[in-house]
Amino acid sequence: MTDSPEYLEKRAFYDSLLTIYGRKPVLEALEDLSLPVHKLHLATSNRRDHLIARLEQLATERRIEIAHWDRKGLSRISKNARQDQGVALDLALPHYGTAERFLQESQAKYELLALDGITNPQNLGMIIRSACAGGIDGILLPRKGCAQIDPLVIKASTGAVFKTRILRCDSLAATLEQFRASGAEIFGLSSHAEDTLSAINSDQPKVFVLGNETRGVGEAVARQCSRLVRIPMRNNVESLNVAVTAALISFRHQL
Repeated sequence: MTDSPEYLEKRAFYDSLLTIYGRKPVLEALEDLSLPVHKLHLATSNRRDHLIARLEQLATERRIEIAHWDRKGLSRISKNARQDQGVALDLALPHYGTAERFLQESQAKYELLALDGITNPQNLGMIIRSACAGGIDGILLPRKGCAQIDPLVIKASTGAVFKTRILRCDSLAATLEQFRASGAEIFGLSSHAEDTLSAINSDQPKVFVLGNETRGVGEAVARQCSRLVRIPMRNNVESLNVAVTAALISFRHQL
């Protein structure tokens, strides 16, 4: 049966896998003994140069499985044939999963950040770090249109990515619609909003949407926001860096 404990455990494990690609990122990940590496993938067409030999050596020393694929097979794993350089690596992140699974767990009360078009890896890493430190219950991260979790993001998060629940989804707008249907309030940020961030006092589950560094929140995502709030600012400052905004949201109960 598809809902057997064995099936659910296996599915949860595969939901937790994050695949990075490219020779330098994979080498850096293998050299970092704190990263939970699951499997190394290599294309059989790779010329066995010093770097490939080093990857194999590190994987062997760490007792990590090495899988060899033709170029087409490797591309299916990396999902980026143009940039994978014949190398991919699976990381088994303990708190990595899907928005769908999170909703199925039917938590009564939670606070999430939803990222719409955050393209700067440094910003993504700092957002994850602040969310982790401030006690946010998870981050909704679309599979497309945002920076993806790679060694640059891991470094910027100072390892907080391994302690933070990252919830992947295909369409952020459609996912937010599902969260609204389940009873969550979806908050957008606007300098023109009547209410301030500190005025939020409901017990409903909450999702705070953070938009692109330049364009802000997209139209389809904005339509899913059930309420707008603002962060009071002085001296005619119009906006804050998105990572700073994430920090203020994450720590609003702590200060």
